[in-house]
Amino acid sequence: MTINSNSEKTVLVTGGSGFIAVHCILQLLNAGYNVRTTVRSLTREAEVRAMLKEGGAGQGNRLSFIEADLAADTNWPEALAGCTYVLHVASPTPLKNYSHEDEMIIPAREGVLRVLRAARDVGVKRVVLTSAFGAIAFGHQPQTAPFSETDWTDLSGKVPTYQKSKTLAERAAWDFIAREGGGLELSVVNPVAVLGPVLGADYSHSIHIIQRLMKDKAPGSPKINCGFVDVRDVADLHLRAMTDPAANGERFLATAGESIWLVDIARVLKRRMGNSAEHIKVKELPNWLLHVAALWDPAVKVLVPMLGKVMNSTSKKAIRMLGWSPRSTEEAIVATAESLVRLGLVNK
Repeated sequence: MTINSNSEKTVLVTGGSGFIAVHCILQLLNAGYNVRTTVRSLTREAEVRAMLKEGGAGQGNRLSFIEADLAADTNWPEALAGCTYVLHVASPTPLKNYSHEDEMIIPAREGVLRVLRAARDVGVKRVVLTSAFGAIAFGHQPQTAPFSETDWTDLSGKVPTYQKSKTLAERAAWDFIAREGGGLELSVVNPVAVLGPVLGADYSHSIHIIQRLMKDKAPGSPKINCGFVDVRDVADLHLRAMTDPAANGERFLATAGESIWLVDIARVLKRRMGNSAEHIKVKELPNWLLHVAALWDPAVKVLVPMLGKVMNSTSKKAIRMLGWSPRSTEEAIVATAESLVRLGLVNK
């Protein structure tokens, strides 16, 4: 056994009940690491272990839980003690009802800084931060070139609050490292919309796109263009960014390939999912209909600025530098649908 084997390293994964976090824990355990994960309440431990079991993980005694909240300092030094790496996946959930944008922005930014400060103080080697495509592609004029890691969301443009919070949180992380990070290393992963195998009731907002189509609740698809990536590949990229020397100080955009229109998802499901997809409507809704619906439906209002915009992006950097090799968008869509059916989360 080598002196620096994975079995002698502990990795902290924040927000262990989250969709991306659970898949990161799965892959860390499979790679032989000891894993500690934070949850806001230890009552979530059984749920997380059940999701890991669904994912096929043999946890043994290599997984432990600690209660910690991004909004408070309590337990963060204890959570980070003895850890070589941190995957900071946790992020405040997008709020549907808020009176001021600071209710989303401040917790996102302060949570990142709280983890980085504590990681620096206990001597963690590297933090991998889960940011988002939302910190890259919003507020820009329409463009034909795909978005890449060199792009940043332009906050002088019209940017939805959630994307604004992700941008400011990532900016704060890089500023912290530059000004007071000491020897702490930082890498950032910026996923597009995340699909892939659902392991339980806690999953990404992007999964609702598939779920809504398969539950026969959608009369059609709005004219929205989006990139997608499988959660298993997002987790894999986190692990690569965690250990590869070349990843220090870099951000990596995670997308399976070219962006697609939402109606294309309906076509894939219709073609690949048999009886489970018999009610799906392969139809693109006219933009005017969304504009009208937005007058009384806040969920639709959020979509209006994205209508008709091409949001293509590239993962060439992660593929070139880290040897990352993501599944296709179609594989991610089908894996999502199959898991929703298997867990009884859509009408069979």
